Amino acid sequence: MASWIYVFGVLTLASLIVVLVSGGLLALKGPAWWHVSTTGKYVNSLHLWSVELFMFFMVIHLWGKFFMAAWRGRRALTWVTGVVLFLTSIGTAFTGYLIQQNFDSQWIAGQAKDGLNSVGIGAFFNVLDFGQMLMWHIVLLPFVLGLLTAWHVLLVRWRGIVPPIGATDPAGSGTASPAPGNAP
Repeated sequence: MASWIYVFGVLTLASLIVVLVSGGLLALKGPAWWHVSTTGKYVNSLHLWSVELFMFFMVIHLWGKFFMAAWRGRRALTWVTGVVLFLTSIGTAFTGYLIQQNFDSQWIAGQAKDGLNSVGIGAFFNVLDFGQMLMWHIVLLPFVLGLLTAWHVLLVRWRGIVPPIGATDPAGSGTASPAPGNAP
């Protein structure tokens, strides 16, 4: 673990914790609190910026792991859980954007409704229903993110981190990983 790219996994996890804690406070206090109270506005801003950092750190982590071919040595499931985490995070950010209760979010909801209806899933995922989007955002998707994150971290701890391409893999078979293009 002599690469700086591993720091982005930890930063992603740390920002996710801030997202969940600030989001939990917002969910408990309600929209009247974060629209009126100075403390509520601060927590709302903290939630927004921690989400921004979370997505930024996750993208850097994902691309770094992609270029390191992190799925080598029985680590494919770890890679897949990370990708599913990323896609779930996009859905969570989207539903969070829809529940902001401003004109921008209403416009995006109208456009998203048309897009989802065009592919036939508008009946199951109604972006114009504030209550449905709120529950997706504060209950279902954070629960899925929490479970997937725990599973991902456990897989990393169990299978270890991926060694550099061409190095000996202590967690795998003990043989060197072939360089890209040199696979047997």
